[in-house]
Amino acid sequence: MPQNYVQKIKDAQIYDLAVETPVDQAPLLSQRLNNTVLLKREDLQPVFSFKLRGAYNKLRHLSKQQLATGVVAASAGNHAQGLALAAKKMGVSATIVMPRTTPRIKVDAVRSRGAEVVLVGDDYDAAAAHADQLVAERGLTYIHPFDDPDVIAGQGTIGMEILRQLPGDLDAIFIAVGGGGLCAGIAAYVKQLRPEIKIIAVESDDAACLDAAIKAGRRVRLKEVGIFADGTAVAQIGKETFRLLKDLVDEVITVTTDEICAAIKDVYNDTRAICEPSGALGTAGLKKYVEMHGVQKQTLLSVQSGANIDFDRLRYISERTEIGEKREAVLAVTIDEKPGSFQSFCSVLGRHSISEFNYRYSDTQQAHIFVGVQVSSDKDRYQLVEELQGKGYSVSDMTDNEMAKLHIRHMVGGRSLQVAEEQVFRFEFPERPGALLNFLVQLGGRFNISMFHYRNHGSAFGRVLVGLQVSKKDRRELKTFLDNLGYRYADETDNPAYQFFLS
Repeated sequence: MPQNYVQKIKDAQIYDLAVETPVDQAPLLSQRLNNTVLLKREDLQPVFSFKLRGAYNKLRHLSKQQLATGVVAASAGNHAQGLALAAKKMGVSATIVMPRTTPRIKVDAVRSRGAEVVLVGDDYDAAAAHADQLVAERGLTYIHPFDDPDVIAGQGTIGMEILRQLPGDLDAIFIAVGGGGLCAGIAAYVKQLRPEIKIIAVESDDAACLDAAIKAGRRVRLKEVGIFADGTAVAQIGKETFRLLKDLVDEVITVTTDEICAAIKDVYNDTRAICEPSGALGTAGLKKYVEMHGVQKQTLLSVQSGANIDFDRLRYISERTEIGEKREAVLAVTIDEKPGSFQSFCSVLGRHSISEFNYRYSDTQQAHIFVGVQVSSDKDRYQLVEELQGKGYSVSDMTDNEMAKLHIRHMVGGRSLQVAEEQVFRFEFPERPGALLNFLVQLGGRFNISMFHYRNHGSAFGRVLVGLQVSKKDRRELKTFLDNLGYRYADETDNPAYQFFLS
């Protein structure tokens, strides 16, 4: 099976458009991890992503009739730009269907490369359905972003380059997985020629469709997919990619949003390149692999797969970096409401510096403080919590509490004694003109809004924390209403961050 792909990869004629990207050393990361860390710089492609390889290789395998009729794809990201440039190179008409939530910078980038852009729906599924409709109506050829042998072979040229560039020791390659085309192509080539090299697939923990498929022994569709690493936010691994990956991948590692943010910073420190979240997945997985297995003195390579990131997202990424590096603990601590209490608390921290402190007076006896504290590792964080508890402080560790990091740290002190029967929900809704107003109209028309927090993080989805006043007899009605609202949501009423600071 992989033998066929090896020949297809060798036969791929893409280098009149795609470039052979360098393998760069990451000296700072190498020193910190006590391993030789290398980065395959696919962010240096003409479209700042590896996707150009597969799209161009696919077009070169189409018939004259297919090329004359034109091609279509559904994509909000790198596949769209890769296909648009490949089609322009070959003089082929390309139509790209994108969700209306796609950031303008990406829409403009696709249009600038000569493709027709059609904006439909709020998500990939709606865009894909419209692309299928165009195939039926206009006879266009659909170019799949990952589940196609010619696309997989195009991405596999990365594996061919890696083995040519690194003929010596190479212990493992870390590859981001969304639909699986990149990992399948590299694995099919590398495992046939250098089977001793480990292939480590890396997924975001809220979009781990390959991990779920391997555990189930079959392809499964995730009920929900996180959207932070939007380039790999795929609910189901591809059919052909899974056929390959289930036998070729040595391990699947999942990483958190915070770990991805930390990896973006690591790559920047070593290369001055800013990865998109999916582009840094490989590096995040590499770091976690070293931590999990304790490997030293090995040569580890991460495929830096893309750098198409909206500038506005950097403020959100920066917020999460220290936690992702295990260098910050976020704690809710109860101290006495009296002069000198904060000074006493700081003295207990000793060598640990405070990175953030939020407090508002609300009680004559106790004060609940939201505090960020610098630490050196998870172990150091756990020890700090134990030390504080040993000194008599009531401490709740909120370092892994998503609501606390997204919303509460910006809202501490917003209490009201007038609010009764409050239920709290966290929402994600498509970030498009009028979306916030529509969200408010639908919510406010049914239940009284007692609390509201919204921040634009520069992504395709808005994140909202809402308090609603709902009597016990109306909560079943509320549940039905929220399920029919069409937005992803989570009930956070029992979240300790809310109980500490806002309840």
